[in-house]
Parts: sequence; C-alpha cells; structure tokens
Amino acid sequence: MMEGQRVRLRRATLEDAELLELWQAVAYKGEFNDFGTPFHPVRDAIRETGLIGDNGGTMIVESAASGEPIGTVSWRTVRYGPNPESAAWNIGISLIPEARGHGLGTEAQRALADHLFATTPVSRVEAMTDIENEAEQRSLEKAGFAREGVLRGSQYRAGGWHDLVVFARIRG
Repeated sequence: MMEGQRVRLRRATLEDAELLELWQAVAYKGEFNDFGTPFHPVRDAIRETGLIGDNGGTMIVESAASGEPIGTVSWRTVRYGPNPESAAWNIGISLIPEARGHGLGTEAQRALADHLFATTPVSRVEAMTDIENEAEQRSLEKAGFAREGVLRGSQYRAGGWHDLVVFARIRG
C-alpha cells in the first residue's frame, strides 16, 4: 500500500470486483477514457494476480480519510529500444466524478510514480492525456511531470482521432 496525505493506493481485492465493473461505464470513466472497449469481468483477474503483473497493473485509489474507493491508477510497460533498460512505465488514472477537481488525482499520480521509481529500475515514468484535457495536464504538472510535446492524431477514441500531450518524470 502507498499512502499520501489524502489518498492511499492499494491492491484490488475480490470485494472490489463489483465496483470495478461498475466503473467501466463511461459515466464513471469520463469522456477522455471512452475507448468503446467491451465490458471485462475482473473477478478472475483479481483472484489470479490482484491486477498486478510484470508488465503493469491496476490499483485502487481510496480516500485516506474515509477509506472509500474513489478510482484507479494503472501502469503498463512501454519500450523505447529492444533491451530491458529501455523500458519505461506509462501511467493512467480514472477517478469517479465526485473525486475530480480536488487534487486527489495529483497526489495519486505522484504516489504511483514515486512507487514505480522505488520498486523498479526504470528511468522514465510517463503519462499522456488528450490535448483538450486541461485539468489532467495541470494535475500531471503538479505531480512533478514535465510536458514534453504533442503526439498528433495518435489516439482513436469516441469515434475519432485525438492529439495527446506527453508528460514524463525522469529518475533523479
């Protein structure tokens, strides 16, 4: 478990399965996470891996004050060369609507990046967000990520191509 002042990140348990399945709806994920992907039951994956593996994972974000789940953070391996040293982590976040806009996402993303640097040898943790998602861009900057540039027409979502802004934190 990773703990900040106002949020905790923890592994998913079987008790979270129903909530995680509910959160797959666009009403919870938000417009910038609407990829039109089919519903995925998570109970078996939680039972088998706790939603964490060698190439990535998903953790529950919960309020430190109440213990209530408020969203998820995830990470996956991306590679910038064929050798293991060229691997980096790409992270993402999804908070329920009521938790957005209060700085909780900033704290969760900072805690996840800190954890990944502390527990893995990667030199880079990155995140990408839609060019129109100004709230997430501010959140990443507050979490210590530097804006690196724009990937034009790189993400197909909600029936069209979208530009992404790339942010990263580098070890050290």
